[in-house]
Amino acid sequence: MTAVNSAGNRDSKIKVAKDGPYLVFGNILLFNMAIKCDEKGIPIEWGIGQKLKTSQNYALCRCGQTKTKPFCDGSHIKVNFDGTETSTQTHSNQAKEIDGPTLKLSDIEILCASARFCHRGMDIWLAVPKSDDPATKKIAVEDSCDCPSGRLVVFEKADGKVVEPSLERAIGLIIDPAIGGDGPLWIRGGIPVYSADGVLYEVRNRMTLCRCGKSQNKPFCDSSHYPEEDREVK
Repeated sequence: MTAVNSAGNRDSKIKVAKDGPYLVFGNILLFNMAIKCDEKGIPIEWGIGQKLKTSQNYALCRCGQTKTKPFCDGSHIKVNFDGTETSTQTHSNQAKEIDGPTLKLSDIEILCASARFCHRGMDIWLAVPKSDDPATKKIAVEDSCDCPSGRLVVFEKADGKVVEPSLERAIGLIIDPAIGGDGPLWIRGGIPVYSADGVLYEVRNRMTLCRCGKSQNKPFCDSSHYPEEDREVK
């Protein structure tokens, strides 16, 4: 995982506006991040792109209809966007677990953002049960750490320690050339996200927020941006 210098501070936060945009506070770095794939369309690495010019505070589109992407231009009002938040806020309690000899996998399926790094090298669901092999264990760890949504998290069986990438506070605008479109917002480094009612969502190192307006798990991405015929959810 490539590190990105962050301009965010300890007061950085994101507030979901009712039926409106994401309000970003605290000088949080915003940059493009592309999914680079091989000739077979399997993701191989993240490509860090252009840093966008922002002010101390800014608003990011949530309805998917803005003409000033990724920033809000008020289109949510024109299209009568229904941004009702439907997330249960108890993601960790929804995790399924897979045990392996040296690793344990926590899988929160509802958070899948279809970044597809979980299929790189060997499907992570196959790699974890074979994690006594050092090469296979390495694949499982890398696949987990490159999952932007935090759907997939691995733990060391020996001490229960979570294996997480070191991410500074920043927001990545996921670009997915393989599908010819944009993915969600990658919220990195434990930036607090508050609901429109002021409730703090579970703070996590990796999260993805919907920016197509179609998610059924708002404000989080649920892969609704991804072509349905190609969607594969474990």
